[in-house]
Amino acid sequence: MSDTVLVTGAGGFIGSHLVELLVNEGYKVRAYIHYNANDNWFNLNYLSEEKLSAVEVISGDIADAFSVRNAVEGCKYVFHLAALIGIPYSYRAPGSYVSTNINGTLNVVEACRSCGVDRLLHTSTSETYGSAQYVPIDEKHPLVGQSPYSASKIGADKIAESYWLSFETPVTVVRPFNTFGPRQSGRAIIPTIISQALANGSLKLGSLDPVRDLTFVTDTARGFLAAARSEKVIGQTVNLGVGKGVTIGDLVDLIAGLLGQELPVEVEGQRIRPANSEVRELISNNAKARELMAWEPEVKLREGLSQTIDFIRDNLDKFKTDTYGV
Repeated sequence: MSDTVLVTGAGGFIGSHLVELLVNEGYKVRAYIHYNANDNWFNLNYLSEEKLSAVEVISGDIADAFSVRNAVEGCKYVFHLAALIGIPYSYRAPGSYVSTNINGTLNVVEACRSCGVDRLLHTSTSETYGSAQYVPIDEKHPLVGQSPYSASKIGADKIAESYWLSFETPVTVVRPFNTFGPRQSGRAIIPTIISQALANGSLKLGSLDPVRDLTFVTDTARGFLAAARSEKVIGQTVNLGVGKGVTIGDLVDLIAGLLGQELPVEVEGQRIRPANSEVRELISNNAKARELMAWEPEVKLREGLSQTIDFIRDNLDKFKTDTYGV
């Protein structure tokens, strides 16, 4: 297969897994990463030399329309995953989220429109739903900007939607729930728990009550590809989630059991979101993805956690377990 595919945010957690999947499927892949003076390819470095040799890596800035247009030119499919995603940091630097997530998305969809790509897959987030008004959450659930991050992603989603409605740009908004697995940064809750447990034997966390729907990263990557291959979801939004929820507290107990150790928890105030910004419950309704894309999650939570534990154990020196990373 010779179709050229662009993945923005390819150096990220989900992006690197998606690049790997696309290479395995025989696509010609362009991996768009954020320019840095060290020429660091981030999570792409975890790919084998053989697979990485099949990837064209392009450094740029999603907020630069010229860079984005050059990367999109000649591509059949574009998977747009580039974004600022840390919720705590969005409280400190909300303007950067508008620049990257909203303006960056505008650059991508405009480039896709003008270059005539066959499909654009735009990445959303379950955080756009805010605290559940009903569960499981389907794609008709209201969108609520409970953090600058989620507000910026709502804006980005609507930009993508507007290009379908205004110009028939063939876009699908893919809305993953909480994805986890190897290569995820220590900023996220599961790597936070595992890395602290392995390094310190105890935990410093925020609220233990929120409920999250946890999807293993390879299932999320497969969901993106399934969306790209389905004509039925053009112009639509599709949830990618397991459909089951677990509290952060129960997640601690589950990881403790897999590690075979007790994990005392200290709740730190700096790790707790502002009261009106905390999203209490996220559980997906994935019926649309099942019906229109023939997608369903395959990796069970315990299996995914075990793989993640193995990865973090092998790379523990890359995690900062004594500081709070936003």
